[in-house]
Amino acid sequence: MAAVALGRDFEFRVRLPEICPTGVAEVDAAAGGLPQGCLTEIYGPASSGRTSLMLAALAHATCRDEVCALVDASDAFDPASAAAAGVRLERLLWVRCGGNAEHALKAADLLVQGGGFGMVVMDLADTPMITARRISLTSWFRLRRAVEHTPTVLLVLEQQPLAKTCASLLLEMRREKAAWSGMPGCAHLLRGIRVRAERHKPVPAVAASFASRW
Repeated sequence: MAAVALGRDFEFRVRLPEICPTGVAEVDAAAGGLPQGCLTEIYGPASSGRTSLMLAALAHATCRDEVCALVDASDAFDPASAAAAGVRLERLLWVRCGGNAEHALKAADLLVQGGGFGMVVMDLADTPMITARRISLTSWFRLRRAVEHTPTVLLVLEQQPLAKTCASLLLEMRREKAAWSGMPGCAHLLRGIRVRAERHKPVPAVAASFASRW
């Protein structure tokens, strides 16, 4: 009887992370937002929409008056495109790493541990895979531990998933089709692409499509 009474009085409470919107309604509706205190991976080839989704998330966060940081491993960030996407540049710290992925990893670690950022993005999308794969699982585990129990969203952009079990959310980006303008027989201009975001973790897998235009 004592054991039964104890079982009734004892509760396991699982605290789910707070969720921040990605800034893309279709992705939020299908796959949920970005979890705070967790590591999220967004991966895909070039022109898959990975940067568009990242800029949408930064725009949403900075417009909420949060201070964000972008660790740019390959110096690929374009401030003009970010501003056009709605990112408030005065609330964004841009850390340029000159192509050094190890420096990017150390910078992201320091920023997360320092605190005060609503979102920290580490952009490894233009880092060669042979270099990106050299980041050890121990390093990813340290990043995950650093962001735990904080209100920070840690977002990593890549060509392929790297953090493995250390990631709480895994989004694969793929291009579905391109939108062109212009008359037949004349020069055409690329006006945007339609992309597909598919959540592979947590399961079950879900997907959403949205347009990225410029």
